[in-house]
Amino acid sequence: MTLTRAACEALDRDDPLAARRALFDLPEGLIYLDGNSLGALPRNVGERLGHAVGQEWGRGLIRSWNAAAWIDLPARVGGKIARLIGAEADEVICADSTSVNIFKLAAAALMMRPGRKVILSEPGNFPTDLYVLQGLAAFAGDVELRTVPADQIAEALDDSVALLLLTQVHYKSGRLHDMAALTARAHEVGALALWDLSHSAGALAVDLNGCGADLAVGCGYKYLNGGPGAPAFAFVARRHHEAFRSPLSGWMGHARPFEFVDAYEPGQGLARALCGTPPVLGMTALEAALEAFDGVDMGQIRAKSMALGDLFLELVEQRCAGHGFEIACPRDARARGSQVALAHREGYAIMQALIAREVIGDFRAPDILRFGFTPLYVRHVDVWEAVERLVQVMESGQWREARFHQKAAVT
Repeated sequence: MTLTRAACEALDRDDPLAARRALFDLPEGLIYLDGNSLGALPRNVGERLGHAVGQEWGRGLIRSWNAAAWIDLPARVGGKIARLIGAEADEVICADSTSVNIFKLAAAALMMRPGRKVILSEPGNFPTDLYVLQGLAAFAGDVELRTVPADQIAEALDDSVALLLLTQVHYKSGRLHDMAALTARAHEVGALALWDLSHSAGALAVDLNGCGADLAVGCGYKYLNGGPGAPAFAFVARRHHEAFRSPLSGWMGHARPFEFVDAYEPGQGLARALCGTPPVLGMTALEAALEAFDGVDMGQIRAKSMALGDLFLELVEQRCAGHGFEIACPRDARARGSQVALAHREGYAIMQALIAREVIGDFRAPDILRFGFTPLYVRHVDVWEAVERLVQVMESGQWREARFHQKAAVT
């Protein structure tokens, strides 16, 4: 069956999430398929930040830590994220960056599994995950970071492994790990499982507690739309709260931070995962952005995510045949996150030419064009139009222009 623009428009009319698009400030004519790197701006964030700056900071000054409940932001925002990832409110805290949280949770996991010195992951995992683990191993001195291909992870889990750390959705290919099966396998050998949800929180129906996950981290600026550099979050299953000890024992994680005593005593529950003073403006923006998920069924989010990805791939197969593209992501939507990947030897130049036609995806070396689908604001007709413009780029040979081959520091 040949897919048409009219058919896509009909799908949008029947979309139960269609009204959510109006909550975002999207430039007219721009097709934004890079929400897997930076989510679009929710309309309410600017006003909320203006109030936080002008009134809470400008007029309330230091009183706003209590009067505006700044001090409660880490737990309050964490609780709102918890609903999206299958966790209880007291199991998620908003804090720091994903990289810092990986360090904290991985180091804590090693302390919770004394005598075990191996952290298991996969080659090609998101670089910061591997870099942080390499740094932790070097710092600890007797810890080994062991990486094995994805299809060998279950077999590689043995009683030397303290922690399994994986990204649920692979940042480049979009491949989806089986969280429940791999967590269960880690538990069989006595290991803990830490999941990076940076490319899944807000786009998939994540079920941390249903899968028995021990630990998780994720960022706030991708599908959660919290803005560039938005604070991250950390999940620690309630059963581990008493044993959990953060290696970054800062003052905000103290049981009584405002008594200013010399000796550290970890706070109650997940408060002990905090370290320094929370970034109030960043957390305020993220809290406002999360309102876009109020009342949303994550099952509907996931269903639309899969449908958009399938639509894109079907259109590429129908309309871009003969232009050298290869599908570089799972074809089965159930094995894929909310993104697709195409491989092409001229991928960088093609993506730059697409961006010039106001279709924003991104490129990952050496040859991957990535397209992310944020179900709250991406429409089926956006997918149709994106492929239409890709056809125009290829048939016109626009990508051959010299300007599209000049690589910038950030793409």
